Amino acid sequence: MTERDKWQWQEPGRAWKGVGVYHITLTVPSREPLLGTLVISDDDPSKARIERTALGNAVVDELYVMCKHYPAIRILQFCLMPDHLHVIIHVRHVMDTSIRAVVRGYWQGVKKHGRAYTLSVAAELNSEPTNEGAKRQGTTNEEAYLFPIFTERPFIRPLSRRGQLHTMIRYVQMNPQRLATKRLRPGFFRVQKNITIGNRSYDGVGNVGLLMLDSYCPVHVRRAMVEKANGGDDKELRDYKNACVLKARQATVMVSPFISPDEKEVMQVLLKEQSPFILLTDNGFRDYYKPADALFDACAAGRLLILSPWPYDSGKRHISRADCVALNAMAEEICF
Repeated sequence: MTERDKWQWQEPGRAWKGVGVYHITLTVPSREPLLGTLVISDDDPSKARIERTALGNAVVDELYVMCKHYPAIRILQFCLMPDHLHVIIHVRHVMDTSIRAVVRGYWQGVKKHGRAYTLSVAAELNSEPTNEGAKRQGTTNEEAYLFPIFTERPFIRPLSRRGQLHTMIRYVQMNPQRLATKRLRPGFFRVQKNITIGNRSYDGVGNVGLLMLDSYCPVHVRRAMVEKANGGDDKELRDYKNACVLKARQATVMVSPFISPDEKEVMQVLLKEQSPFILLTDNGFRDYYKPADALFDACAAGRLLILSPWPYDSGKRHISRADCVALNAMAEEICF
């Protein structure tokens, strides 16, 4: 792979030199907490903060070096976590170079700090080989521990849709609180494998206890209802959505993939009214998965169970009609 191909992060044909807002994420591939330590005062997630290590401070300092070299860039928000960094930047006017070249330069600067860190760790260790592999190969202790930290390129994406910037800023700001919540309530955020319901097996995140209640009902807005509403008669659709909410208020657990806009509207009411529900999803759970936004809060409170019948697929982008049909059928299976 050529250096040019290596840095084709985004869609071909995009210059990435113009005005825009970008979200950048830099991760320690080993996920070791080398950049900072999570501190939770009074066991209160809202009081969570990150105490930076020297390496963490260096990673942040490189952001300001980047801005000094490229005055067109302004940092809108950043958050250093123990094993990764989120930063949102605003490119205020057209630059001579592309944003990906700018971030590549930032990455190279960070890698130098990572190398200095590994050298300092190696220097602190005694000279004895630390494992059988090192002994067999005759390597020194420094060689055995001299591992590169920032081997993965930063992830970068533009924020161009309406409301996306506000959502991402909140996401970045809430990172310490969300991590603290996961640490204090690990059971609701641990991916649980092979949850058997009927003849089917699921992976899940959330409160599995929701599967042990008395009453369940699917949420499935039929196409005929929508077509009728589009034709001017929305009574059946309104009555159906209202009935779903009323059932939830009567301690019925609503179950659905919540795919269509009308189904999503029902889900938003369930979240607002703090009603428990089960969400079926078309993709599984990657490592370090956590639900987003309001779903995270519902999960932390034990009001949500997310189930997937399929393993995680990093290449999956869009839900297919076949997936929709299958998930709606599974929701009905769970209920009946």
